[in-house]
Amino acid sequence: MLAAGCANTPREERETYIVRPQDTLYSIAWRYGLDFHDLARWNNIGPDFRIAAGQALTLKPSRGAGATQPRSTAHAAVPLPPAVTAHGWGWPTDRLGEPRPVPGGGVLLPGLLGQEVRAASAGRVVYTGSGIRGYGNLIIIKHGENLLSAYAHNRELLVREGQDVSLGQVIAHMGEGAPRKPVLYFEIRRNGKPIDPLRFLSGMK
Repeated sequence: MLAAGCANTPREERETYIVRPQDTLYSIAWRYGLDFHDLARWNNIGPDFRIAAGQALTLKPSRGAGATQPRSTAHAAVPLPPAVTAHGWGWPTDRLGEPRPVPGGGVLLPGLLGQEVRAASAGRVVYTGSGIRGYGNLIIIKHGENLLSAYAHNRELLVREGQDVSLGQVIAHMGEGAPRKPVLYFEIRRNGKPIDPLRFLSGMK
């Protein structure tokens, strides 16, 4: 199933991670379902969130370090911020079929091979690559302080890490997901936890 290659990809349980050359703090947090703020805090990483290849990162808080914080609990129950409920978001690709929600994750948007993939909201690209298993060529965009959006199974990537993008800007061309059908997997996470992207996109053309 297509869904098996995205939100339902098993996450490896480990306490430390050695940074690889193509990693960013955001991609590591995404891979392990963590809030990048927490990951930075646990490893004393500065506000630029810069990491280096070969660096060892702890993936869990140390004992007594405050494992729970308001930011890290009950994300799904928190209402959407007013600034993003009705404005500033759009469909990440042309709708050629009904979105297929993936349990516990994002949505699958069917289309045509090579179809334009667009930034669903303005932000900054924080990851491009194929280093996260199950997502193929992936783009992650940061929106404000606590939102990330992801665009998976792309054929070509048209943006680079660190690049600012605007709402509707073409960032990639659609590729194939399993079982070799053109599709975009789209996901939004707040503080490291997936939230229903259709709540952002409902009513948008």
